[in-house]
Parts: sequence; C-alpha cells; structure tokens
Amino acid sequence: MEQGRAHQQVRPPYTSTASAAARSAAAPDRVPGQARAQRARDEQQSPGVQSSGGQPRGEQARGEHTHCEPPVPRVVVQRHSVRGQILDALRAALVDGELLPGQVYSAPVLGARFGVSATPVREAMQQLAIEGAVEVVPNRGFRVAERGPQELAELAEVRALIEVPVMLRLARTVDRARWTALRPLADATVAAAAVGDRASYAESDRAFHRAVLALSGNQQLVMVADDLHRRSQWPLGHNPATRRADLLADAVEHTALLDALIAEDLPVVQSLVREHFTGADR
Repeated sequence: MEQGRAHQQVRPPYTSTASAAARSAAAPDRVPGQARAQRARDEQQSPGVQSSGGQPRGEQARGEHTHCEPPVPRVVVQRHSVRGQILDALRAALVDGELLPGQVYSAPVLGARFGVSATPVREAMQQLAIEGAVEVVPNRGFRVAERGPQELAELAEVRALIEVPVMLRLARTVDRARWTALRPLADATVAAAAVGDRASYAESDRAFHRAVLALSGNQQLVMVADDLHRRSQWPLGHNPATRRADLLADAVEHTALLDALIAEDLPVVQSLVREHFTGADR
C-alpha cells in the first residue's frame, strides 16, 4: 500500500500539451483587462496567427517552425547568376558566329564546353528561344535560327520608326554637356570595331544606343529598342560573322553623330540618323 501511494505521488517527467491546455483553460483570469489587452497586441503583431490556440493561418505550412528563425539563403540566387553568365556567353557566341545558323547544339555538350551542368545552359537556351535566336528541337537540343536579309531589313525598319523620331527630338532639347558625357561610349564602339571584336562591339553598340534613348526618360522605349537591336545583331545564315569593315563604318557613324549633336547641327544629325538605320541591314 505504501508503495502504491508513493507511486501515485510521482509526477510524470513531462506534461502533455492537451493537459496543459486544459489547465490553462480552467485557470481563472486573475487580471482580465490586462490579459485581453495583451491578446489584442499579440494579434496585431502576428496577423498570420489566430487568437485562439495559436494555430497558423494562410500560407504557413503544418509543422513548420516559426520561432523567429532567420531566413535561409537560397541557392537559386547563385544558380541564377550562373544562368546569366551562360546566357551572356551564348549571346556572344551567336554574334561571333561560333554557334552556326542551322546547327543543333545540345545542353550537355555546351555545358561541358563552359564547365557547368546542362541545367543553366538549358535555361539560357530557353530564354534565347523566347527571343527567337534558337529553336527547340525535341530530344536533341536547340537549333540556331537561320535568318535572311528580309528579316534583318524589317528589324532595321522598325528600329528606325522607333528611334529616329526620338533622336531628332532629343537633338533639339538635350544640352551639349549631356551629349559630351556619352563620348566614352562612342569611343568604345570604335575600339571594339578596330580589333574586330564582334561580341564587344555588339555590347558597346547597344550601350551607346541605350544611353542616347535613356535621355528621353522613357524606360519602356529603351527596353523595346534594345530588344530589337539585339535581334538585329544575330548573324545571317549565309554570312555568320559581320565584317570588320562594316563594324568600323557603323562605329564611325556613332562618333560623327555625337559630334553633330554636341555642335547642335540639326541638319547633319537628321542625315546621320537616317543613314545609320538605313545601313543597319548591311
């Protein structure tokens, strides 16, 4: 009997949640006003938690720990950086003619070339497919799009319709100091063209045009025009790489146009702008 009573007096090593909740509900609220005020403050500070029972609402998953845990860094950020680098490298390879029009390239082979897995290559190629640079070939990879002179001429026409009026308006409204600030960008196109670096020229060419159009304050215009410009730089099927002489001619037009803008010579600006886009399909 003594052992039985001793056993009954031993308390369990832990208290169950249900028992604790029952005792909490049965316990009298000794300071009702303070308790209600505290619950109201808790509900305002934690809108995602119900006032009764503390059960999670909405997006919080069942069983997820939410005790003020710091956010865990996502690997996706680094993976996106790799994807961006591969996308830039593939674009450069397209401009340089290293990826030939009509040829099919697989993500694993290109991944081995760049020293990465096939996943970022595949993701970058999907972006190029959206832009129209490549076509998806099921179970094989991606085929570089074959483009003809007609497509290039159409792109040049659309670019002229968008950019020429804007440049002429800017020529009448932007002061010469802001044009002078663009001199390094124009010089960069000449430097890249002089050594025949097609990839660097493509980047510096678009950078110059973006900077000019950015003076309009219309970011949507800048993005649309840059997309058209990028597509116009892809090589033709019969002529994979742009000749150095053509690059130099285009770069010299940048310098001459900037000189005319700084000098506020509107007739020369109008002539150079129209000539620049007319020769864009050469």
